[in-house]
Amino acid sequence: MTHLPRTIIIWLFCIWLLLCAIVAGAAIGEIAIPFSTFLKTIANHLFDSGYEVDIFHSRVIWLWRLPRAVVGACCGAGLAMCGVILQALLRNPLAEPYLLGISSGAGTGAALVTAFGMNLSILSLSTGALIGGLLSFFFVVFLAYHSGRNATAIILAGIASAMLFNALTALILMIFTPLEGRSNIFAWMIGNLSGARWNDAALAFPLTLVAFLIFFAFCRILDAFVFGSRAAKSLGISVHYVSMLLITVVALVTAVMVSIMGTISFVGLVVPHAARLIVGVRHRLLIPASAFIGALFMISADVISRIIVPGLAFPVGIVTALIGAPLFALLLLRQKGN
Repeated sequence: MTHLPRTIIIWLFCIWLLLCAIVAGAAIGEIAIPFSTFLKTIANHLFDSGYEVDIFHSRVIWLWRLPRAVVGACCGAGLAMCGVILQALLRNPLAEPYLLGISSGAGTGAALVTAFGMNLSILSLSTGALIGGLLSFFFVVFLAYHSGRNATAIILAGIASAMLFNALTALILMIFTPLEGRSNIFAWMIGNLSGARWNDAALAFPLTLVAFLIFFAFCRILDAFVFGSRAAKSLGISVHYVSMLLITVVALVTAVMVSIMGTISFVGLVVPHAARLIVGVRHRLLIPASAFIGALFMISADVISRIIVPGLAFPVGIVTALIGAPLFALLLLRQKGN
């Protein structure tokens, strides 16, 4: 009981810090908007306060920046948690959400939608990406199921799937896609939050929350997986059932996040390692810490992408790569000899 108040204080501080980051992500951007206008806009929409604010500024804050910050936080948290789960299940420190080939399949789906103009009628680019990502995952499951049902089989199946769908995407872009469509696909594939809206937040937030609850419920079992599948079996854990359940949740979360914002590199790889340095390897602490750090990392990267060059907004995927690669190199240097 003596540790309960401290735990509550830490949780409340993390929630407060995350809310501050979301506020900063919504308040800072290419267009300078007074912070008082931001507060009045939020009050008008949440409490119908009736403050007089500039209509354009109000729309920028409520329709563009705030949902973008919320989606960024959800995507960062979701990808970071997925990285933690895969690294535990596969016992591979280099495992990340895109290892399952989902991002490559999503790229193929998005390319098909753009190439044949379906985004103007039946399917949106995000829907096509979601379908493509899930199809790629099913292909990985099929290959892994018929080639060993172990961590090595999953990794190799993911590599094969990624190579196949990357080739299909390149073929579609070269033969069937007009030049304008290629630039749109390229901008989406390197990771972009500029198109995030409230309907994306309405999908990303509950999915991230449910995934967190599922992952956290298996935290003790994941601790056993760190020592290998045999150790987990000796404790009475149904290794196959748990692995398939958690990998399916990882695939669903990753497919949805990729369909919303494209491929954001290094979040699912670097953040879990950074969280381990702070809280250790026990998943009871590692999962929430990774979610928190991932959300902060994504929001910070998105803010940097909008202000690093005045008048020019970079895709957030470029910023995460520029930040994530050196951080990962530092982590490798710290682990020298281990």
